[in-house]
Amino acid sequence: MSGAREFNLDADEEMQDFFSAIADELQKFGISRAEAVARVNDAWAGQTFSPYPDIACHESPEHWAYDFYYGEPVPYWDPNADRSEWRATPPPPADSDAWTLPREQ
Repeated sequence: MSGAREFNLDADEEMQDFFSAIADELQKFGISRAEAVARVNDAWAGQTFSPYPDIACHESPEHWAYDFYYGEPVPYWDPNADRSEWRATPPPPADSDAWTLPREQ
């Protein structure tokens, strides 16, 4: 990808693709691409990643999406999990550097 990246994380292109897969999963919760990218950027701000596959890749994009959306590990993989109490964490603040894409109104 030329020019600005969606993710402002220090990582190689293959890791950027991994972050994109997490954002894809986050969008399944009904949030915008901008918010999904901001959540990934915010969660891993300041970290440096090894070339793909970094240790973060030991978990699936789906795992990270649930973690970044709900804020703490939830048993998303458990078909009997009681999801009625699950609440999304707020997105990063509007003035955060995590927002690299324009926010939708």
